[in-house]
Amino acid sequence: MHPTQQAIIDSLRVTPPFAGPADVQAQIARRVAFIQAQLRASHTRTLVLGISGGVDSSVAGRLAQLAAEGLRAETGDGRWRFIAVRLPYRAQFDEADAQAALAFIRPDEVRTVAIEGAVTALAAPLADLLQPLATPQHDSVLGNIKARVRMVAQYAIANATNGLVIGTDHAAEAVMGFFTKHGDGACDLEPLAGLVKGQVRAIGEALGAPEHLVRKVPTADLEDGRPGLPDEAAHGVRYAAIDAFLHGQSVDAGDFERIVRAFEATRHKRALPATP
Repeated sequence: MHPTQQAIIDSLRVTPPFAGPADVQAQIARRVAFIQAQLRASHTRTLVLGISGGVDSSVAGRLAQLAAEGLRAETGDGRWRFIAVRLPYRAQFDEADAQAALAFIRPDEVRTVAIEGAVTALAAPLADLLQPLATPQHDSVLGNIKARVRMVAQYAIANATNGLVIGTDHAAEAVMGFFTKHGDGACDLEPLAGLVKGQVRAIGEALGAPEHLVRKVPTADLEDGRPGLPDEAAHGVRYAAIDAFLHGQSVDAGDFERIVRAFEATRHKRALPATP
């Protein structure tokens, strides 16, 4: 294995490939226990997560719900709960998937916060900067505003309910830096950390998530000009290759270069703020 590949695997603390169903169940138990430990250590009572309709938020949401239910059963304290948040911007093209995810998760509470008004209000004073931009860059800037507004809403709910905000980042997104800094990258705990995309899907299957959600083509859906743009189109590399890279396997030279280049270019996203 190339030393750079091994260094990236080590830095992201990638979970080794699952050997079978027992490994999947062990990871479910481990990550539910992790969520519970974080709640206890922080003296908080609720968990908050935005549900998009993709496999990542579906799996993280179900783990959070299981953690809350387990704590209620163990302590008899009904204050432990999970709040799922819908954060639509206008009409979401895959709203049916978001509703299917909620039906699978069965959260203690669902809240909806429409973000279009806040995004528009923030973008309006910046029109002189945004309007001259070419469409891809304009969509990128506006998409990051959407992601950050969504996180503001989640933290407001968490603050009001003595809670923690859950993130959905995993190793296959972390290596590519495929998250918005201080947007979906901002959270209090990341129960999917270290997993590759295929492992998130495997956990989703074991938890009983609908097959169409487990196998759904991943998309951040932040770009107005290209709604539903697949993550893999943005990456320039397929998740199968990213997963293989993170599990120490050989990949195409072009894919290897793209993954390493993305990791290096987005290093600042995974670091604490720089200091003198």
